[in-house]
Amino acid sequence: MNADIEAIEQVVRDAEKLQSDVAGFTGLLTEEVSLVNFTGTRLRGRAQVREVMAGALRTPLKDVLTRNELLDITFLRPDVALAGLIKHVDDGRTGALTFVLVKEDGTWRIALAQTTPVVKP
Repeated sequence: MNADIEAIEQVVRDAEKLQSDVAGFTGLLTEEVSLVNFTGTRLRGRAQVREVMAGALRTPLKDVLTRNELLDITFLRPDVALAGLIKHVDDGRTGALTFVLVKEDGTWRIALAQTTPVVKP
């Protein structure tokens, strides 16, 4: 499992590093990915994520950066894992981020990314 944990940790680091690189980021995703962003917009499939991400990077959103803090990894099966994260947005927002990752042909990919805003009292 150590190699799988290291591979998942790398996917999390890559997702942060590639947040402004459409091809690089979408390469981390399964073809049928489901992604729910900070605003509750649901995207389905790598092609839609690619299209929406490319459009967003042509707006002021290109300057909004995030940092992912990995909290835990839980294996549901040897080829399916949950990663619990905190998403820190450079504008002060925080989100609870969950990745469901699947191992396809020896490579871990994100099948689901769900971000829920954390409301501070």
